[in-house]
Amino acid sequence: MNRNDIVFVTGHKNPDSDSICSAIAYADFLQRNGVNAIACRLGDITRETEFILDHFEVEAPQILKNVKTQISDLDMDPAVPVTADSTIQKAWTRMRLNNTKTLPVVDESNHLFGLITLSDIANKYLDILETNVIGSRQTTLRNILETLNAKLVCGTADNFPDSGKVLIAAMHAEDIEPFIEEDDIVIVANRVDAQLKALECKASCIIITGNAELAQEVKDKANSLNAIVIISPHDTFTTSRLINQSIMVSCVMTTDNLIRFNMDDFVNDIKTKMLQTRYRSYPVVDDNNVIKGFISRYHLISSRKKKVILVDHNEKSQTVDGIEEAEILEIIDHHRYGDIQTAYPIHCKLEPVGSTATIIANIFFENAIRPSRQISGLLCAAIISDTMNFKSPTTVYKDKMTAEKLAEINGLNIEKFATKMIQEGSSIVGKTAKDIIHEDYKEFHLGAHKFAISQIKTMDIHCVDSIEDEIYAYMDELATEHEYDIVMLVITDIIQEGSLALITGDRQDLIEKAFNVEVKDKRVFLPGLVSRKKQIIPEISGII
Repeated sequence: MNRNDIVFVTGHKNPDSDSICSAIAYADFLQRNGVNAIACRLGDITRETEFILDHFEVEAPQILKNVKTQISDLDMDPAVPVTADSTIQKAWTRMRLNNTKTLPVVDESNHLFGLITLSDIANKYLDILETNVIGSRQTTLRNILETLNAKLVCGTADNFPDSGKVLIAAMHAEDIEPFIEEDDIVIVANRVDAQLKALECKASCIIITGNAELAQEVKDKANSLNAIVIISPHDTFTTSRLINQSIMVSCVMTTDNLIRFNMDDFVNDIKTKMLQTRYRSYPVVDDNNVIKGFISRYHLISSRKKKVILVDHNEKSQTVDGIEEAEILEIIDHHRYGDIQTAYPIHCKLEPVGSTATIIANIFFENAIRPSRQISGLLCAAIISDTMNFKSPTTVYKDKMTAEKLAEINGLNIEKFATKMIQEGSSIVGKTAKDIIHEDYKEFHLGAHKFAISQIKTMDIHCVDSIEDEIYAYMDELATEHEYDIVMLVITDIIQEGSLALITGDRQDLIEKAFNVEVKDKRVFLPGLVSRKKQIIPEISGII
């Protein structure tokens, strides 16, 4: 893995405290080992988690919506911009030096508003019938001087014509008069008579080739007529070729119906557009329309996948959207093995402990890295939360010993902190049925069955009585929308160490068989049941 690659460390959807704190802590561990890791979350944090983060003065991780491959993950071609008033000679030079056939045309703030291609330049330059190519303000005096590497000896930019054609005076002086019109640009060699005749015919600009000296009488004549005189270092043929290259990019570029992509666009979404249009390359901009680069079809072959580390889960239904397009580097979890599949062997650390935070804390210790006061506090709080202050049947000796070691680093009183955290986290004041269900909500697939189980921890098992009808209605809605066989809300009483289960769905009989109970009015009390992971899922799985 390239150390410059971003590694996203994320817990599961509808994250609990263990998921959030473990992601933050493991990202910190990786950062201290030189990895560009970022902690992420897949949903809103709970009140309990908010209390923990506030207590230890840590910001919530950033939201990670998906890990699908985006244009920002591609090795784009760099953008070599030109401005609209640049010459096509400058555009062509940049194309040649950068081995590209398309350039973005930008304003002074690098905002894209046009494209110029090699074909555009060729079509304009090869149009030999268009003698008025310089007129109609298609270039400036400055551009002509720059393109020809010429010297201005008479006149100013104010006298430069906005119309007229370009012609070469390669005949006797008395024969050129029928060809010259007012405001024309005349290319002439070192013949004084031809130079004077061009000025008499009201040419607005004469270009003297071959670095010839300007005769005084020609200079006086030009000044009296406010005409422009330029001395070109090139021969007449070269000068006539180069002057067409002084045309401004704005006269050649394409501005209508530009197909551009955004840095955040998904690769799968742009493939169809590419197939429909089949341009050589496409400009990529950010949200402010600032050019960032170009992509072609071959870039899609070598796209870089986002790199992800999963903590506190290993089931596809619980992980970030688009995981099939990402590269999973590691899995650290304390749940049963799920259905995540990877293309290559990965580091996978699954341990039968009460909290993922226990595993991550010991990763610090095993590598002789002392977690900071903030990180040790987050890890300790996550262990207390996931083990319900060591009352959960998932708790093992390692959880308690690890929490005590972390508390010692942080100077935390576990009992006082646990009481305060449970009080803050178990309050449902102001929450809707949807808020309650999704606070700790997980979807499971067992055999042909699909179900969802949500769990809240409280000190009052009757806390949801006032909105029970609303909860059942929302659970019925979920069952219908997602075709769940069972939707269950488990309200766990930390004091009584038991749970009230509210159940909807067509297969409530599975719950009755799994726990040898009778479900009445879609509810049942399950004494001694406090763990979804160790007491609910295994029993239902066994029945199925």
